Amino acid sequence: MKAYKNCFRQFILYYDGQKPSELTRKQIDAFLLYLVRDKKVTESYQNVFECAIKFFYSMVLEQEEKVRSLVSKKKEQKLPQVLVESEVIRLVDACENPKHKCILMLIYSAGLRLGELTNLRLSDLQPEKNRVFVRDAKGKKDRCTILSPKVWEKLKNYIEDYRPVDWLFEGQQGGKYSDRSVQQVFQDAKIRSGINPLATCHTLRHSFATHILEKWVDILYIQELLGHASPETTAIYAHITKKGWDKLKSPIDDLDFK
Repeated sequence: MKAYKNCFRQFILYYDGQKPSELTRKQIDAFLLYLVRDKKVTESYQNVFECAIKFFYSMVLEQEEKVRSLVSKKKEQKLPQVLVESEVIRLVDACENPKHKCILMLIYSAGLRLGELTNLRLSDLQPEKNRVFVRDAKGKKDRCTILSPKVWEKLKNYIEDYRPVDWLFEGQQGGKYSDRSVQQVFQDAKIRSGINPLATCHTLRHSFATHILEKWVDILYIQELLGHASPETTAIYAHITKKGWDKLKSPIDDLDFK
């Protein structure tokens, strides 16, 4: 709501003095062209403007004919950044603080989003089943993902030393660890390790998906672990990995011809 209001406010101010109901489709298109050509807005930001304007004219003013087919085509899908396994090792080893090491290891080993990590409670760990229970994730869905025994050993030592009360990772003043703090942990480790400078916390999630796919885990299992609504979202990782291509062969190689 805030994003739509902000974008629509800019649209109204652009045509200051004119009622929105009196503006034409040509003027709407001219404003969107101004955003792209003069303001150099990104495709995603342009899309918010388009959706805000379309919502107002179709749902508020009931002038749907002015915004028919307004939203631009879907933006090009770009492949995500992924770390190689040696970079993951260097990144984690760059952390001397046990808590920070556990944070990075858990994000990568379970394929967690940033907010999913900071929302974890102690009760969400299920070591007897090698599972992490992720509550209220993207799309308001719960799911389970992997709790690596290797990571659990690190977590047990961390919990014993730091004694968190409710949240798995807590701030110095109590309460859950902030997303910004996790990002800073990652940034510091990234600089010290010298890995891909374009990597972010979310790169660890992408790396988890790619590396587990390279171990020939069925893509439908990976979809479940990541909490993707559609297998098409998960399938993007098949475009990244090339591991195992040397073992592939055409089915014709198993056929005998005269």
